[in-house]
Amino acid sequence: MLTKRIIPCLDIRDGRTVKGVNFENIRDAGDPVELGALYAHEGADELVFLDITATNEKRKTLSELVNRISHKINIPFTVGGGISSVDDVRVLLNNGADKISVNTAAYKDPSLVERLANEFGSQCVVLAIDTKQEEDGEWYVYLNGGRVKTDTKCSEWAAKAVEMGAGEILLTSMNHDGTKKGFALDITRKLADALPVPIIASGGGGTMEHFTDVFENGKADAALAASIFHYGEIAIPELKKFLRAKNIAVRH
Repeated sequence: MLTKRIIPCLDIRDGRTVKGVNFENIRDAGDPVELGALYAHEGADELVFLDITATNEKRKTLSELVNRISHKINIPFTVGGGISSVDDVRVLLNNGADKISVNTAAYKDPSLVERLANEFGSQCVVLAIDTKQEEDGEWYVYLNGGRVKTDTKCSEWAAKAVEMGAGEILLTSMNHDGTKKGFALDITRKLADALPVPIIASGGGGTMEHFTDVFENGKADAALAASIFHYGEIAIPELKKFLRAKNIAVRH
């Protein structure tokens, strides 16, 4: 039986871990190297590092910081932000990343997904989608760290990217991000039912019950959260104990 994964996320700005609500009101959450080491020690299944302003500032991800974090952890490490070429990925993998996450660049040039999958394998390529439910009830893709709306439906872009070679989808609901009111179960389940790759749910985790919900009702393969871990509101060992009591398979 495949175990469900718990993944803390380090959103990085100016070399620090930060967190906001609905992609706004960003505040400091600590040193990413220390946090990464803590989460690995606590039993996180993976760690995600997202350089949240790299695309907007038109620069590359902080490979030196990636290197420092990778030396402190012993769990799979996914890195994203500003990646737009095979060479960008090679630099990050050489600095300790295990997987990379692409978002805006992949949307603008879907062949990037194919090139990365061919070069490094699908298991290395995570497609990050920032999505927002609009008044018409549909979920649309947003780019540039949630700043730019597109007319593309989330489920259509996810399906296309998987066809191109994406091995995993990191799905962030902008409506739920930082609210701690629960994950976006409907769109998560829709992608999980439709696609042959793992879905990582992101945005809205606030209580241990929310994780039960997203695994049971949202059919997510993994759940990603940030502020509840950064600010010590939920400890990963306690969360895993809670999930096991609910008969959800997680790694010890």
